[in-house]
Amino acid sequence: MRHPLELVFIRGVVEEIEPITSRMRRIRIASGQLRDVHWSPGQHVRLTVTPPTRWLRDPRDARRSYSVWHLDREHGNLDLCVLDHGEGPGAQWAKTAYVGRPVTMSRPEGRLTLREAPYHLFAGDETAAVAFGAMLRALPADAAVHGVLETDAPDGEVPLPRPHRLPWIHRGDDDADAETENARPAAAERTPLVEAVRALRLPRRPGIAYLAGHASDCQAVQRHLLHERGWSRRDIVVKPFWAPGKRGLE
Repeated sequence: MRHPLELVFIRGVVEEIEPITSRMRRIRIASGQLRDVHWSPGQHVRLTVTPPTRWLRDPRDARRSYSVWHLDREHGNLDLCVLDHGEGPGAQWAKTAYVGRPVTMSRPEGRLTLREAPYHLFAGDETAAVAFGAMLRALPADAAVHGVLETDAPDGEVPLPRPHRLPWIHRGDDDADAETENARPAAAERTPLVEAVRALRLPRRPGIAYLAGHASDCQAVQRHLLHERGWSRRDIVVKPFWAPGKRGLE
């Protein structure tokens, strides 16, 4: 008989660790429970990153959310791609992860998933690239896809699946740091990401837009689509992952 906690939490171990960019590593988690888990590309899991002794001190530090890069139900493993940033609990967990380390996480959840649409528009930074990569991999090869992603430099570009690889732009030294106060300032209306989306040649009628990453960038791109391209809010899925000085945006 299954333990009641197994209906909510998945227990596993770290099976592989591999760098995929200069600041991001793929962490594979193995668990027999994953063989009967439902996952929609774009969803995330909530990973326990601090020991129970710290939970009472600050419950907000107990868990961090990470998008699922890939789920292999047949072999019972799941890949997370974790950005190396800051000194918060999530960053410390990722930096000290090792093969064989026990892991506790939630089952996949979240509304950042693919919708039916004449075409798909993706816009965000490297924190969005993991969810976007999973979503792009799930689209048919002949799906109409547009979009742009932002990172600090070429070595920060997350490898995306063919045939739907999106172009990258580079913001320079400004840091996409979700767990410290020293993050890049809130985006204005004419940030590089907004300008890159504004320059896209999109069909006249709306498709579905998926906006994720820095909260202010998401809001600015949403305003562009609403006010300059005439889209409606129901055409736009917004998932702010981080903002300067904020924790736990989901």
